[in-house]
Amino acid sequence: MSQPPAPTAPTATIDPAQLAALRQSLQQAFEGRMLTDDDDMVPFLSDWRGRYHGRALAVTQPDDAEQVRKVVQWCIDNDFRIVPQGGNTGLAGGATPDASERNVIISLARMRSVRAIDPINNTITVDAGCTLLEVKEAAAKAKRLFPLTLPSEGSCTIGGNLSTNAGGCGVLRYGNARELCLGLEVVTPAAEIWGGLRGLRKDNTGYDLRDLFVGAEGTLGIVTGATLKLYPEPVVTLTALAALESPRHALKLLELAQKHLSASLTAFEMIADICIDFVARHHPECPRPFAEPSPYYVLLECSDAESQEHATERFETLLNEALETELITDAVISDSLARTKALWALRENISEAQAAVGKNIKHDISVPISQIGDFVEQTNAELEAAFPGIRMVVFGHLGDGNLHYNVSPPAEREGPAFEEEFLALQPEMNRITHDAVVRFGGSISAEHGLGVLRRDESARYKSATELRLMKAVKAAIDPDGRMNPGKVLPPSAAA
Repeated sequence: MSQPPAPTAPTATIDPAQLAALRQSLQQAFEGRMLTDDDDMVPFLSDWRGRYHGRALAVTQPDDAEQVRKVVQWCIDNDFRIVPQGGNTGLAGGATPDASERNVIISLARMRSVRAIDPINNTITVDAGCTLLEVKEAAAKAKRLFPLTLPSEGSCTIGGNLSTNAGGCGVLRYGNARELCLGLEVVTPAAEIWGGLRGLRKDNTGYDLRDLFVGAEGTLGIVTGATLKLYPEPVVTLTALAALESPRHALKLLELAQKHLSASLTAFEMIADICIDFVARHHPECPRPFAEPSPYYVLLECSDAESQEHATERFETLLNEALETELITDAVISDSLARTKALWALRENISEAQAAVGKNIKHDISVPISQIGDFVEQTNAELEAAFPGIRMVVFGHLGDGNLHYNVSPPAEREGPAFEEEFLALQPEMNRITHDAVVRFGGSISAEHGLGVLRRDESARYKSATELRLMKAVKAAIDPDGRMNPGKVLPPSAAA
């Protein structure tokens, strides 16, 4: 079976007596919680999708940045590599150790304090191990909104969100995790703590170190704390689902929605009908939204600062015009919190439903918004010609150009018996898809990161200058290559 490249490193077996001594030394160095039992470490040694597996001396779970610093210092003194880990919900293998025992995992799972909330400054400062849901709930108690929205919000952590520059459904209005972060606290590969937790919108005093660490996937340092932007809670939020014929119609609807709703348009998700089919099949609580299926759907969200009546009027005007001009064929506006949750469940359960159908080949890509119609039409045709019978599972954040452009096997070849045969097609499917992405001026990784999954492919699409500059940054901050080795930079650039 053809799999994405796994983390690689020489496998070295440590003598059992030495192993025990090293673990004892590490425990004494930071005096925090540490896991060394094989069964206890298992959840930390594999990625969420079960595609990557590694080894480690121990899983450390520090309580604060100082304990993180002590673990890093021990790794320097004993020549061990460091693998930072948040909620371990990533999809690119970026938090999985390689095959060597000379790894120490630093899990931020116990660092979950909300350090401060400033409603006037509209900021919240938290430990990196706080889950996204915990941050959103803390903000809500202060009558504020933290708008990052991901299906994994109950398990993904802020440190991981920032390290991968997570996107989600609210990017159209609020931006990626990078735009929501004002300051960071980071433990560097030199075992120093950079205290950059400043809640400033303007700080023009040199290089923006924060932006080096956001999106670096733990290869430049360990994010231990963050100061994040908050927003006033919207007075009302409305959701609607519209049925339409194609991505081209969806783009025209987006243009019309921006005309009518302006900045109050907070989400615009496109969903192919096969996604709804998978969800309805594996989530009976999520029935099909319309009596007749449609090739595509768009899930819109509007957050209004005035009133329910004002928001409803604007939404109805938009959808009525879209119906009259035949941009859409049907639509429903949520009239209750339960209906809103039901509409969003159609979107949020897609990945899980597709996994229940069987193994699939995923692409997390972005192209300029204006090019999405042409990209989907042309690339679908190219893939379907090369692999007859495949099913294109296309959904994602149309409002910011990010599509989850996935491929499932033909319906008659579902199931474990055909999985190896299907996954063997992955390299060729990736090449067709990613060549098309770049041809349309896009990116092969929009919000999941490179990790190991897209690490080597990135070298094909990045210029020599870009790779050289990335290598120079890595060498300057982590000259020993100790921090999350084997991730992001392809081996040719990391050498």
